[in-house]
Amino acid sequence: MNLPEVIQDLVKAQNNFDSSAFADCFSETAIVFDEGKNYTSKTEIKNWIEKSSKEYNTAMKPLEFEGDAEKGNLKAEVSGTFPGSPIILIYNLTFKGKLIESLEIN
Repeated sequence: MNLPEVIQDLVKAQNNFDSSAFADCFSETAIVFDEGKNYTSKTEIKNWIEKSSKEYNTAMKPLEFEGDAEKGNLKAEVSGTFPGSPIILIYNLTFKGKLIESLEIN
């Protein structure tokens, strides 16, 4: 699977529980939508993924990617210590340059 470099970095950061590297995949004006909440800065994104990773010990395995330099959809298997694990999630992304500008997780 041919993943954009920023998505490769995001997956690696998630699987290494590196919240700083995860947040570095996002632009300064990025926004994340997850479970009905918005995270609107790199600091909020870092804190969100750090808390989530610690609470659920989450790991991500990419399954499919469709997209271009402006937007894309990543289908991934996410596993961890949460009920129903593993689950398949869709990551709807928009990009700004080589960074993620928005991420909506469904």
